[in-house]
Amino acid sequence: MFNPSRDQVRQFFFDAWRKYRERGLPAGMDQLAVGVILLHPEYHPVLEAPERYQDREYRPEAGDTNPFLHMSMHLAIEEQLSIDQPHGIGLEFARIAAKLGDRHAACHEVMECLAETVWRAQRDGAAPDTPAYLECLRRR
Repeated sequence: MFNPSRDQVRQFFFDAWRKYRERGLPAGMDQLAVGVILLHPEYHPVLEAPERYQDREYRPEAGDTNPFLHMSMHLAIEEQLSIDQPHGIGLEFARIAAKLGDRHAACHEVMECLAETVWRAQRDGAAPDTPAYLECLRRR
C-alpha cells in the first residue's frame, strides 16, 4: 500500500481484524496489522464497527486519538526495524527497549520521534530529516 488514502488505510485495518476474528491469524501485512491491533484492545470496538468509524473525523486539538494513525505509525516503525532504515534505527530501538524493559513502550517512544520528524517534513515541505530522527531516538 504505497501512499494509500485515509479510507484505504482504515479499510485495511477493518479487514485485517475481520479476517482474524473469522479465521485466526492471517498472513503477510494482515498478520503484522493484527499484531499491532492485539497490542491495543482499546481499539477493538472501533475495528468491530466500521460503519461507525470509517468516516469519523479525529481532532487532536480536542484530545482525540486517531487509532488508525496510531496503528499505522506502529506499522511504519515495524517496517523500519525490519530493514534497519534509517540505518541505525535497530540499534537505537534495542537500546530504548532494553532501557524500558518493554517493546511496546519502546515503539511508543520511537513513535514520538517519528511523529515529530513527519510533522517537521510536512511543515517545511521537505524530505524527512533522517539525522534529526536518529538524534531524537538517541535522546530517548
